[in-house]
Amino acid sequence: KNLSYGICHLSIVPLRAEPTDASEMVSQVLFGEHLTVLERTKKWSKIQVHFDRYEGYIDNKQYVEINQEVFDQLSDSDYYYSSEILDYITDRNSHLSTICIGSRLPFLKDNHFKIHDKEFHYEGTTYQGKLMKNEIVHKAFLFLNTPYLWGGKTPFGIDCSGFVQMVYKLCGYSLLRDAKDQATQGEVLSFIEESEPGDLAFFDNAEGVIIHVGIIMQDYNIIH
Repeated sequence: KNLSYGICHLSIVPLRAEPTDASEMVSQVLFGEHLTVLERTKKWSKIQVHFDRYEGYIDNKQYVEINQEVFDQLSDSDYYYSSEILDYITDRNSHLSTICIGSRLPFLKDNHFKIHDKEFHYEGTTYQGKLMKNEIVHKAFLFLNTPYLWGGKTPFGIDCSGFVQMVYKLCGYSLLRDAKDQATQGEVLSFIEESEPGDLAFFDNAEGVIIHVGIIMQDYNIIH
């Protein structure tokens, strides 16, 4: 079976559980994220986001196709992320598009980058590479007062695991999308006293299933 590949060229795209606009939004695909197309129908594609291997359905109009060579280059090249809550990119005709924090600027060089065959200009600041662990809490405060949104990953609406994933992403670390999966990464601590600011705290329900996550701050406070 031949797989095809794509990249998101829009600011925030809903990733849905089923191939219909009325379906639950399980996550979002941000500008510059590349993906594998697993199945494609006339209107919908079942995709896997490369960053966290998360799967769902997006509208075919909400990504552009790329070849495997570009996909592999994107997977292996440096990651530059926009660092402002909201910023702008311009194309050659000076048309503005908005992007939000954590959007990827693929192959960024001298304020220019390309998506598919379209050139963009970006004047803003970026995050790149791994930051110190103490930066995690600082980045978490960028999302203060963000409204809750099931499946959200942006300052306009976010869920608990999306918040944690985005904060870690800005600091150069890859986490999975859902809290129960994030709990399988890293090492388990026996006592909260062993934790440091930037570690994660997970919460389970009566059945022992992990349903919530937050980031530990100074004095064992939690931002979530």
